[in-house]
Amino acid sequence: MLNTKLEKPLKLGLPKGSLEESTFALFGKAGFNFNRSNSRSYKPYVDDVDLDPRLIRPQEICRYITQGFLDCGITGKDWIAENLSESQGAVHVICDLNYSKATSMPARWVLAVPEDSPIKTVQDLQGKRIATEPVQLVKAYLKKHGVEAEVEFSWGATEVKVPELVDAIVDITETGSSIRANKLRIVDTIMESYPQFIANLKVWESPAARRKLESIALLLQAALNARNKVGLKMNLPKAKLEEILKLVPALRNPTVSPLTQEGWIAIETIVDESVVREMIPALKEQGAEGIIEYPLNKVVY
Repeated sequence: MLNTKLEKPLKLGLPKGSLEESTFALFGKAGFNFNRSNSRSYKPYVDDVDLDPRLIRPQEICRYITQGFLDCGITGKDWIAENLSESQGAVHVICDLNYSKATSMPARWVLAVPEDSPIKTVQDLQGKRIATEPVQLVKAYLKKHGVEAEVEFSWGATEVKVPELVDAIVDITETGSSIRANKLRIVDTIMESYPQFIANLKVWESPAARRKLESIALLLQAALNARNKVGLKMNLPKAKLEEILKLVPALRNPTVSPLTQEGWIAIETIVDESVVREMIPALKEQGAEGIIEYPLNKVVY
């Protein structure tokens, strides 16, 4: 990695838990190599002298950044909102990072009740009991809808608390499968949340630190842009170019280059991986040769 020679490394908070593996995979695609020889270590090594990473529960990363114990970090938009509503602090959001534990879909905090519950809307929660982890987030949601209800903190296994202990829960899900498996019904979605890359306000004011943080953000977003895309290049007779271009989508326009063999050209483009299996046979039928598909780590728009 290119050393920006900061006076001291940036203390980088990375989410411990469900987002841990997908976060390390994203950084790997972005060009940052982590060494986690000890799976229980909370301070992994990274091949960038300007970064001092540590694994921390995502619920706490924002709070530590506002307090100055961390310089920057990645945590969910939901936990940023939860922490800032309690502390009245602030952070600088450098960029959104659209990834999650298992899919590219956002995580959702949903209001759920038993399938046979009479509760149909948020207004039906008046005077009821709700269990959740992001208490402040839920209180703000109820206040927005003019509903007064008791909101209690849940340490986990929230789904099993209804209907014996509480009337409703607010829990996180990507696909809704865990909600359905516990015979619950979603009443409303309170928030959709992706991870965000954030920084301490004073750290962001430093020109050198800001350049480093902006470079990291660029690389992380480039890695996400490359997700589910591949490069495709091929040779073809120049006379077939118009027909081939109709088959080949591109971010803008494919790159077209002449070959040393007269009357032949090469084209190169980026396409969604899902369409390649349909595209290659069609390209071959139109006279394309030397078709090569290759993986991508980063795409910078």
